Amino acid sequence: MSSDKKQCTLLISDDTDSNIDILVEAFAEDYDVMVATDGPSTLEAVEKVMPDLILLDVMMPGMDGFEVCRRLKQEKRFQELPIIFLTAMDQLASKEEGFSAGGVDYVTKPFDIVEVKARVQTHISLLQARRTLANQNEILEEKVRERTEELNRTQNVTIASLASLAETRDNETGWHIKRSRAYVEILIEALKGNPNFEELRDRETVELIIKSAPLHDIGKIGVPDSILLKPGPLTQEEFEEMKKHTILGSEALLVAEKELGSSSFLRIASQLCRSHHEKWNGEGYPDGLSGSHIPLPGRLMAVADVYDALISSRVYKPPFSHEDATAIIVEGKGTHFDPEIIDAYENEHLKFKQIATELADQEDSRPDVIRE
Repeated sequence: MSSDKKQCTLLISDDTDSNIDILVEAFAEDYDVMVATDGPSTLEAVEKVMPDLILLDVMMPGMDGFEVCRRLKQEKRFQELPIIFLTAMDQLASKEEGFSAGGVDYVTKPFDIVEVKARVQTHISLLQARRTLANQNEILEEKVRERTEELNRTQNVTIASLASLAETRDNETGWHIKRSRAYVEILIEALKGNPNFEELRDRETVELIIKSAPLHDIGKIGVPDSILLKPGPLTQEEFEEMKKHTILGSEALLVAEKELGSSSFLRIASQLCRSHHEKWNGEGYPDGLSGSHIPLPGRLMAVADVYDALISSRVYKPPFSHEDATAIIVEGKGTHFDPEIIDAYENEHLKFKQIATELADQEDSRPDVIRE
């Protein structure tokens, strides 16, 4: 609302012509003035044009001012509308009823017009201040929304860029990371109602786990080509070198996280990188963690990563069928994998199969890649 009073609308409601004449003369120069002479016409006037303030006589025939005020305040759109009561009564009980009905002020008759004008100006100023504050809050909220969207875009671009970088080093990564992300999302959805997975009730945590899933193998960037691209099984020494990709990826993301702060989305991505090859029984790597000591993102990715490796074709092995891969996954329940996550997998395994089919490696999209 403009600070110009002429932009404000004042509704005067009184059943006495002389009172209306005095008030109209007092306010017409500074305000856009409307007039009503009884309760029903007051309600009708407010419905047609929303005033900025009402000067409302209490003692009117048929429907008194208190009832008019109560009816208006029942509707949310009128709850902030300031109403000043005008009455010849000066009893405390009457004032209490007026404030209880929703009035903001009270002027007794015969009124001093200077006092009435001062009261009106005070409440108009308060109303304008509230509206200005509300507008500022809306502007701030919009800026926060814009900033949040910008941060989300930054996260998405960062993850996509890093994942793309990993693809340039490992020709098995491209569609694998897309499928793995989809598998993780399926597992999370299945586990949300499980009281043992409280973390998954936090929407931001869930979003960050899903977003970060494509980065689980980012550390392979630091693995020599002679090992990473070797067309056959690795020697023990080569495998030990390959295992370092979990640490390389995690540490690289931790360096970036230190620059962005401890609340950075890269914290979860770092957990994923380091822990997705840990095993429930403690026989995984790189830290030999066991049970719930393995970060949840790593436990989820472990299932997704192994399943996809099993159903995918490699230069050193043909793809397993979905049924054989599922049998191997279930066999690892309580040894390799979190038992409750495997329970979720068993309930949702057909969705894994569907994703594997829909996001089959483009170069290997022949029917024999994912065997029925």
